Amino acid sequence: MNTFTKKMPSRRDGLILGLGGLLGGGFCSSLQARELATRKVQAKSVILVWLDGGPTHYEMFDPKPDAPTEIRGSFKPISTKIPGIQYSQHLPQLASIADKLAIVRSVQHDQGNHGAGNHYMMTGAPPRIPVGCGAFVSFHPSMGSVVSSELGAPPGLPPYFSLPSMTRSGGPNFLGARHAPFVVDGSPNSANFRVRDVSLPKELDGSRKVSREEMRQAVDKFVRFADKQVGDPATAMDDHYRQGLDLMRSAEAQAAFDIQREPDSVRETYGRNDFGQRALLARRLVEAGVPFIVLNDGGWDHHTNIFPTLEKRLPSFDATIAALVKDLDQRGMLETTLVLVLGEFGRTPQINKDGGRDHWSNAMSIMVAGGGTPGGQVVGATDKRGYAACERVLTPEHFSSTIYSKLGIAPDKILYAPNGRPSHIVSNPETIKELMG
Repeated sequence: MNTFTKKMPSRRDGLILGLGGLLGGGFCSSLQARELATRKVQAKSVILVWLDGGPTHYEMFDPKPDAPTEIRGSFKPISTKIPGIQYSQHLPQLASIADKLAIVRSVQHDQGNHGAGNHYMMTGAPPRIPVGCGAFVSFHPSMGSVVSSELGAPPGLPPYFSLPSMTRSGGPNFLGARHAPFVVDGSPNSANFRVRDVSLPKELDGSRKVSREEMRQAVDKFVRFADKQVGDPATAMDDHYRQGLDLMRSAEAQAAFDIQREPDSVRETYGRNDFGQRALLARRLVEAGVPFIVLNDGGWDHHTNIFPTLEKRLPSFDATIAALVKDLDQRGMLETTLVLVLGEFGRTPQINKDGGRDHWSNAMSIMVAGGGTPGGQVVGATDKRGYAACERVLTPEHFSSTIYSKLGIAPDKILYAPNGRPSHIVSNPETIKELMG
């Protein structure tokens, strides 16, 4: 059953998930502090392309041409720019820039449903209890929320964006609502695209806005629940209200959101579709200094008809991701921008009776580019039939620690929840050394 007809969480949902508390005071040992001070920062921003549902490794970055038909499927492998490295046939543009890409083929975990797999890959922490396939899980702060807390915001903009919705586990947990993602919904491909909560409604002129602000300030002089206790929902709402006002007043924000400034040629290269234009908006946010952006792209849970579906979908995906990497490179931004493409797991080796592949957490592929990552390589391997990682077996903890380390964040730093409970950002701070440069 395809569970992805469920409504993905909105910015409001992210706020609610974040009301569990505020950061209780970060602590880092003197050893960790010295390490952080000397850590080489390789990336300033991350664009994480989340393929929600679990993208197939067979039909993308780990084809198995010598496997039986019922395993290898109907797609053929193609050569890439790097001799000996092959991708699947519907990724020719990415194959042409394989010298800029690293493909990790050997991350695996034991969470075979969407909610748990999403949590593990988006946080670097396994769920503490079993969760359902359609669950929205928040047992640990997401990578975007940690980056928001540790690196802070650029002038005039929030530090963490998610387009067009928040992933199942993209929230801040105990870090608090101010580190929830700013969600940009709507279609940047639309001629009248506007960022909700940032532009004044047409019916509200400047004088009426000022009047309403003054009234709110007067009400805020009253003593409230938040003056005595932590966790008042109104306080978190205030954070978002102030953020919205700041964005309305921010020249940086208005410029970053104005995708209409892009030449038609650039917009065409990214693809005149929602996914392509969101990728272009992500590049504009990186230019404005935003450190963490998630592109949440749904519909990758292919239990049925995987081959005709991907035959239509992969070409536009291929064009958009290749355009993003090349555009960042041409602008001199790829070296400091880490581009990641992944989902919660891979797909089953055996093609099922409905012509699809099911959930499979024993093997998955992750595309990595930029941020000081050496390109033209494959890290790890699955066995000859793609059943499981068999060389350089890696975990979500390795993956998350690599991202944090590239950004100059100590992955083993200890954070404290409001109740004083300590928690490492990642329990295992070991990085994927092949990606570190």
